[in-house]
Amino acid sequence: MGPGASGEFEPLVISDGFLEQNHISREELYSYYGDKLKDGLFDRVHPSEEEKLKAISFDFLDKKTDYDITFRVRLDDGYHLIHGIGYWQTMEDGTDVAFIVYNDVQKHEQSLLEISNKYKLFQNDEFYIDALTNLPNINYNNKYGADKIQEIVAGGGTPVALYVDIDSMQSYNRRYGIKRGDDLLVLVGNVLAAEFPHAMVSRIFSDHFSIVDEYHGEEDIISKIEKVNSEIKLRAYGTTTGLNVGIFVGNENVTLEEAVDHAVRANKLVGEDLNKFYRFYTEEDDTLYNHQRYVIENFDKAKEEGWIKVFYQCFLRIETGNGMGFEALARWMDPVHGLINPAEFIPALEKYHLMHEMDLYMFETVCKEIRIRYEEGLPLLPVSINFSRQDFDYIDVVGEINRIYDKYDISKYGVDKSYFYIEITEQGLATATDKFYEQLAKIRENGYKLWVDDFGSGYSSLNVFSNFDIDLIKFDMNLLMNLDNRNGANRFIIKAMIDVAHKLGIHTLCEGMETAEQRQFLLEAGCELGQGYYYHIPESLDTILDRLHKDIPIPKWESEDERNEREKSYREETGEKDYRETLER
Repeated sequence: MGPGASGEFEPLVISDGFLEQNHISREELYSYYGDKLKDGLFDRVHPSEEEKLKAISFDFLDKKTDYDITFRVRLDDGYHLIHGIGYWQTMEDGTDVAFIVYNDVQKHEQSLLEISNKYKLFQNDEFYIDALTNLPNINYNNKYGADKIQEIVAGGGTPVALYVDIDSMQSYNRRYGIKRGDDLLVLVGNVLAAEFPHAMVSRIFSDHFSIVDEYHGEEDIISKIEKVNSEIKLRAYGTTTGLNVGIFVGNENVTLEEAVDHAVRANKLVGEDLNKFYRFYTEEDDTLYNHQRYVIENFDKAKEEGWIKVFYQCFLRIETGNGMGFEALARWMDPVHGLINPAEFIPALEKYHLMHEMDLYMFETVCKEIRIRYEEGLPLLPVSINFSRQDFDYIDVVGEINRIYDKYDISKYGVDKSYFYIEITEQGLATATDKFYEQLAKIRENGYKLWVDDFGSGYSSLNVFSNFDIDLIKFDMNLLMNLDNRNGANRFIIKAMIDVAHKLGIHTLCEGMETAEQRQFLLEAGCELGQGYYYHIPESLDTILDRLHKDIPIPKWESEDERNEREKSYREETGEKDYRETLER
């Protein structure tokens, strides 16, 4: 293109490819120049980009700026992403000529993708390629991710971002070694790239991957990630619980930063349901995510400042009505948000693999408060403390609780290790490994009691009775709350499980006891212990001491002698010794 005699610009040469691309004849294109230049040439450009393209085009013709721009043009089959590059050159006769080349990015996308995959065009560029997986890295993602979104939108599609991380990667490394962990990362990268062949699949850092792709519906995405997750579990060297996936479906105005940020938020809110490893972002996720961030960012301070308190809920001997022991429950009394319920902070701690810190904090707080109870003349009843299945992947649980027990020298108060009941949920046992079995055995070998919590909550299996050497099972409260559903089926189920447990020398406790009728049923069914609001509401040691100092009568507690005598009688009645000797043989 060069200047005409009047100073106007006129086309000198127009390629056949340009005419074909725009479905226009040379005669029609020439007619656009002159008075129509400012209007006709831009009538197919996407409205949101028209003014920008005009400004850059005219500045280029006035030699004020370079011409290097991508924009969307409406063609017969929809909008295409066009990349234009232009430069000026002075000819021998002094005439300035502008050369402008337009490339239909969408038209060549598939061929470029095939070439890139075949020859690994960026493989030797360490700045853009992850050395382990050979996938694009975060630098590549940051530089070209926005272009990928724009390309999808230009083609009339909807962009979707997925943020993927491997669940419990640290545990996998610890169990199988760093080399096997690297192999798992490579496997995940390969499977993701194969299942999303047209997407930008990047390894962001550590075990985190990002995917930017065109959205073809919820069913399509779920199908792909379920296939990926299943294949990884099948092909991995060791046992892995698979992936966590956050998904954000964007729109034509979404930015890369917004898309990835929302996918990350959805990823961080993936629930603990063993059958649900993905989550689609919703607007409510912002509130949930910010709340979880508050929990994580203030967790250490909450422990240091004592915002997290132990609340004790008593369980009673159903036959006598006397208190037999307590369960230690965590309550977060926040100076900003008030009471934060366990249902809000526990999932956040589990997601960020901090439950072992919480559980050890609870155990240590109980140990600290034994001295206070002793000095105030309160009965020193046994305490059950919950430990997450996750804890056993990150710490030597028995070694840590032994360290804390010794630290506070609580044996001088007449409290031995049998005073502590370590509770593990049945859901946790459902995914137990050999290493987990070994640690559970050490709990009892070191003198602590081992309880199984939430029995009957949906994961129940009678294998618990044969695979683990346990002291007590706690029936899930839903069994008791729905006693009369389906013609009283739960009455028969509870009674049958109590009978099995007693024959095996395993104690029983039922949670959720709210009424005198429920207590009477448990008594008749042979259940030893009950726990619920009918008898005792969880309260802090401060509250208990306040009542004591005001001479408010405290409930009647079972003495240590009574507890030991009942334990002896129970063993004789159930024949536990004979049963365990049979197992050992």
